[in-house]
Amino acid sequence: MRPTPRPSDFTAECRTAVAAAEAAGALLRSRFPDGFAARPKGALGDVVTDLDLLAESMVVDRIRADFPHDRVLAEEGGDLGGDGGRTWLVDPLDGSNNVVIGLPVYVVGIALCVEGAPVVGVVHDPVTGRTWSARHGAGAHGPAGPLAPARRPSSPAGPLLAWTQGHAVRRDDPAVHALRHGLELRSRRLLQLWAPLVAWAMLARGDIDGFVGYRAEAIDLPAGALLAREAGVVLRRLDGGEFSAGFTGPDTDRSFVAGRPEILPSLLDLVAAATPLRGRAPGRAGTATG
Repeated sequence: MRPTPRPSDFTAECRTAVAAAEAAGALLRSRFPDGFAARPKGALGDVVTDLDLLAESMVVDRIRADFPHDRVLAEEGGDLGGDGGRTWLVDPLDGSNNVVIGLPVYVVGIALCVEGAPVVGVVHDPVTGRTWSARHGAGAHGPAGPLAPARRPSSPAGPLLAWTQGHAVRRDDPAVHALRHGLELRSRRLLQLWAPLVAWAMLARGDIDGFVGYRAEAIDLPAGALLAREAGVVLRRLDGGEFSAGFTGPDTDRSFVAGRPEILPSLLDLVAAATPLRGRAPGRAGTATG
């Protein structure tokens, strides 16, 4: 595997991703809440709107114009071809279900991965017009400058957490039921936003304490995880081991716990207590904080 290029190598790519996300966001904002059509997507209750398709086309066209040889994987269009050494991941409307019910909680997400590892991540919120971006090794930035989540005072009611699970997770999956229920019992709130990239941005900004994912979707994970990591958040597997935040491999490799370094050990303990195996996560590797 080739080494990850220097952060300075991705300034142009980040600029393209920001411009593409903001252009798509302007379209979404102009058509929300009722200027679109929607239809079912799959058999598990998901939806797709014509806004997903229009925004995706705008983003892909911008990427193709600036980097015509790169591979592009898009939420709706799938694998659009290109050199697999550099892969763009495009989630043109993270939160489609929210849009359909008129809930203004949705974002545009774009990532660039080199040899499977995220090196650029962009999240744009069309509702507020705010954009957050990150480059590997160069930090995360928002409208007010660099992101560095401040320490939040602990609450006797527990941490404020967000939750996501992949579309392929069965509704009767006993492991996810036990984990989610255990977290709900032990946290102040467990937010389920139907838009994981919104939760990643909240974590990177310091609005919430932690984020737990179970077999997360590949298309939006790298952008959000890079944004959070570059803002100082630490990511681990549910058992406490190292977490790669890539988009390849089975979804069983995409379960994670994310939080600030000082709170991560307690989050891992919450997960272990909620996991149905004598109260411990399988293969628990400890509570590393680095």
